[in-house]
Amino acid sequence: MKRRWHIAMLYTTLALLAVLYIAPILLMVIGSLKPDARVLIEAGTWKAFLPDHASLQNYADVFSRVDFTRYLLNSLWITGCVVFFGLIVNAMAGYAFARMQWQGRDRIFGLVLMILIVPLEAIAVPLFYLVTLLGWRDSYVVQIVPFIANAFSIYLFHTFFLGLPRELEEAARIDGAGPLRTFTGIIVPNAKPAFASVAILTFLTQWGAFLWPLMVTSSEAVRPLPLGIAAFYTLPPLQWGDIFAFGVMMVAPVLLAFLIFQKWFVRGVAATGVKG
Repeated sequence: MKRRWHIAMLYTTLALLAVLYIAPILLMVIGSLKPDARVLIEAGTWKAFLPDHASLQNYADVFSRVDFTRYLLNSLWITGCVVFFGLIVNAMAGYAFARMQWQGRDRIFGLVLMILIVPLEAIAVPLFYLVTLLGWRDSYVVQIVPFIANAFSIYLFHTFFLGLPRELEEAARIDGAGPLRTFTGIIVPNAKPAFASVAILTFLTQWGAFLWPLMVTSSEAVRPLPLGIAAFYTLPPLQWGDIFAFGVMMVAPVLLAFLIFQKWFVRGVAATGVKG
């Protein structure tokens, strides 16, 4: 009975936490389907969670008031490039730190770990000055290149690669494979959970990036979704139904990506976390 009581309490707590986290998303989705007047009238009441008078007019209004497609394509392009090139660079760096022997390896890896505690806000100003000297401001490049190499991603790959059996590499060397061929033909196929975890974490972080794009962009041509919704919020007239619709379309790709790759994400985090 005591064990059943603990299980019941555990599931009750988890259910309450789930409701706490889901409620804002549910409120946003339902509010995006209501006329703007009803969103304001029903705010703060239980009726805010009832999808009465539902329609897709707010979504149509978003596309008519701003160039949402451009914002979406910008975010997809920037985030996709950071994820794709980041997987290549960080995986190779993690493999070099975990498996290859070279002078100064441990010291440089220690510096990489030190970078983990440095927030973007601490280096934003000197980084802004550097990209200005390079002439990268107000472009896709300035939103992609500084975030390809990532200390946390390198650490995750490093931790995962340490747990792979060395016999795999020894067999590859016997067959005459070099470090690059061993990495691409042996290591990468056995590191799918790590790649999935890093890809999802990078996607989530980059998709919601706001401070850096705000500093380095000024035109709508390269503006991502977080800046788009910030500008949309200040666009008169203020219509909460339209803002909710914008938010739903911005959050939907993140939820979809996480749901699709959830299994790989859990496996990768469990593998790297236990070995770390």
